[in-house]
This record gives sequence, structure tokens and C-alpha cells, in this order.
Amino acid sequence: MGRQVDVDDLLDANGVAELLGLAHRNTVSVYQHRYDDMPRPVREFGDRRAKLWLRPEIEEWSARQLAEGRRRRKGRARL
Repeated sequence: MGRQVDVDDLLDANGVAELLGLAHRNTVSVYQHRYDDMPRPVREFGDRRAKLWLRPEIEEWSARQLAEGRRRRKGRARL
């Protein structure tokens, strides 16, 4: 059996970008390459297709980034 998740907790790249305060959804991919500790999608539908992340994982990761000073609290995130 695969991992069970609450579908209301799923975010696409647009949702992740919004939660992180990023201007563009494409920046989520940049973050995936830049930060090894960033949560990986829980579901990928193939190359150049939708990916889904869990909101709680992204929120926890974002909070750690803020605590470590790797991201700003307001405005756009640093790249």
C-alpha cells in the first residue's frame, strides 16, 4: 500500500510558490536543486507534468529556513 495523504494537503508548484512567497512557480524547481533538504513531491506524474507536495512538509521546511536565516520573512524569498 502506498502512502496515505489528505488530499486537502496537496499542493502543486503554484501552491508551493505561493506558500514560500516566490514570484513564479518555476522557482520551485530551482529551490529543489538548490536545497537538498527541501521536501520532494509526494507524487510526480512524469516529465514536464504535474508534481504534488504536502503542505505540512513545505510549511515545516519553510519555518526551518526562516529560523536559519536562509529566507526572508516578508516579500520574495532570496535566490
